[in-house]
Amino acid sequence: MKPIDCADLYKDGRHYDLQNKHLTDDIPFYRQQIDKYGQPVLELACGTGRITIPLAKEGVQISGLDISQPMLSTAKEKAKAAGVQVEWIKADCRDFKLGKKFRLIFIPINSITHLHDRESLQACFACVKEHLQPDGKFIIDVFNPRLDILLRDPSKRYPVAEYPDPDGQGTVVVTENNVYDTDTQINRIKWYFRIGERKDELVVENNMRILFPRELDALLHYNGLTVEAKYGNYDQSPFRSDSPKQLTVCCAQTG
Repeated sequence: MKPIDCADLYKDGRHYDLQNKHLTDDIPFYRQQIDKYGQPVLELACGTGRITIPLAKEGVQISGLDISQPMLSTAKEKAKAAGVQVEWIKADCRDFKLGKKFRLIFIPINSITHLHDRESLQACFACVKEHLQPDGKFIIDVFNPRLDILLRDPSKRYPVAEYPDPDGQGTVVVTENNVYDTDTQINRIKWYFRIGERKDELVVENNMRILFPRELDALLHYNGLTVEAKYGNYDQSPFRSDSPKQLTVCCAQTG
């Protein structure tokens, strides 16, 4: 398996939280799924606890797993400030053994796109199956690919985010460009960070493995997972070709 190449993207949890402060719609979605399928819960690629901590505050028995120590350090600080107990686990989502099983495991918004090869996806799915209770569910949240985005002009920059620098150096402006590699199905994205009045930019790679709808379904099937439901957005509307998301609920195959 190839190493996960997103370490630079997740080296400062403060920046991550400010970039994504608008992302809240998925929290009630997972709350509904937990009410439906039960606890305990494991969140893969939990990052700074953006989802984990609000769920824990509602009394959910949840563990958060992530490969990035900086992100987990921020998560621990936030959990302490919120007065909640969460089991934080530093591990690779392709290789973990926790000695317990869960009613629900989920990997949130686009995190699965950091697994770029078949071997990585297979290893992740194998770990998930090993940690699911017999009636447990696994949920993947990944975007529905759009060709107009994948095939954008690579010489142009597109806006990503603007937010106040956590160190008080002014406004951080993030832009991106991308080149889609049809062979590997990896969208090779570069994020450009400009802070305040500084002339220099920090350039970080954010490469994403594109998973088309039928491909994702087939990968799950041939790795022993059955798709039970597929939603197009957090309102649980049915998945359609023009849906923004693939919210896929699956379980381990039996027999």
